[in-house]
Amino acid sequence: MLAGAALKMTPSLSITMGIIPKPMNLVTINIDSIRIGQPLPFTLRGEDGTLLAHKGFVVATRESLKVASGGRNQLYIDVDESEGFRRAYVGKLYDLVREDRALGMIADAQISSKDLDANRTEGDEDIADWLGLQVQANTMLRDINAESFQAKLAKLQRQLTRHLQGNPDGTLFALIHLSASEVRLYSATHAMLVSVMCSLAAREVLKWPTELEATVGSAALTMNIGMTELQDRLAMQKEAPSPTQRRQIEQHAAASVSALQKRGIAQINWLEAVAHHHDKTPGALDSRPEGLRMARLIQRADMFAARLAPRASRVPEPPAAAMQACYFDENHQIDAAGAALIKTVGIYSPGSLVRLTTNEIAVVTQRGANTTTPKVAVLINRNGMPTGELIVRDTSQREYKIVASVPHREVKVQINLDRLLPLTKVAASDRPWT
Repeated sequence: MLAGAALKMTPSLSITMGIIPKPMNLVTINIDSIRIGQPLPFTLRGEDGTLLAHKGFVVATRESLKVASGGRNQLYIDVDESEGFRRAYVGKLYDLVREDRALGMIADAQISSKDLDANRTEGDEDIADWLGLQVQANTMLRDINAESFQAKLAKLQRQLTRHLQGNPDGTLFALIHLSASEVRLYSATHAMLVSVMCSLAAREVLKWPTELEATVGSAALTMNIGMTELQDRLAMQKEAPSPTQRRQIEQHAAASVSALQKRGIAQINWLEAVAHHHDKTPGALDSRPEGLRMARLIQRADMFAARLAPRASRVPEPPAAAMQACYFDENHQIDAAGAALIKTVGIYSPGSLVRLTTNEIAVVTQRGANTTTPKVAVLINRNGMPTGELIVRDTSQREYKIVASVPHREVKVQINLDRLLPLTKVAASDRPWT
């Protein structure tokens, strides 16, 4: 039991003991990351989820903390409860992957006070929500236990579905921005972007049944599970893939099917979609079996997301160019799956950067009445200066027409999700694409 005298409490705060119902996404935290004399930025828990101290509790001395922790060098927090921790945890995982550390070390990653300090920025609340999803996706993809893997996958898909139903433009904005602007946890971000694109296209354009929409989302999230570690390494590798790596890439679809089966996945359509998601099979979409229909949609979305993402060895393509590349099939004909994705996401998708006829540079915040006329927010004015207040433009108006895509690397203005995500929200009755 925690002794009341062991820890100093502010008048308005107290410390209690109790069990939080499962599930929780517990991760370890170094005891040295807890600041003495300052309110806790997260709730502290024991290994089984036992509540040790509420967020905001003030730890008086290092000695009292050791007493409270039972002499343990590490405690636990729920990653879903702490915004700052999510960002620090992602940064730590990225560093370990970049350093080519063993999977066991990555799985056991702990956070220190230095990590927390290095990853605090303005606008953490909204950014951290998406960084938290990156952490969850990364953890899920590396989990080899069938029961916990399926639970983590189901939880992640529920959260993505909630985001898509509540704010599809904001979901696309966040994932396209993260995909185009960083290489951290590439496999997790890539899987989520492909998944939400396929789910949206299945729902809004292709009008697939709800069950098929859910399955294509799951298949997209797990299509590369057989090469998660390699995929993250290749994103940061400057040299060309080695012969061994090329063999892994060529065989990853079959490896992913095997990995899913070992994790208890037996749904035929799901496995078929993963097995064939790299097939180059032009032709009609509706005439294919369900598994191959999903595979083709994933293949087109996968192509878009891969072109969008930066690598250590190359720069990314602008979203408009990446989207147009998936519009035509291997025979240079309009591809039904690619066309559905473009109709869903737009030539200028949320999160992408564009130049207007006014010579302003803006970020796309909402899809518009058609694929080329989204709503945007101006980031840089016609004189090349960052705007203080965000100016919203409707590019369907002639004076604000889009004239070109702009690569993220050419814009030095920081994209603040905290300020921009509210601009992505639109009432369901105002969505012309539904």
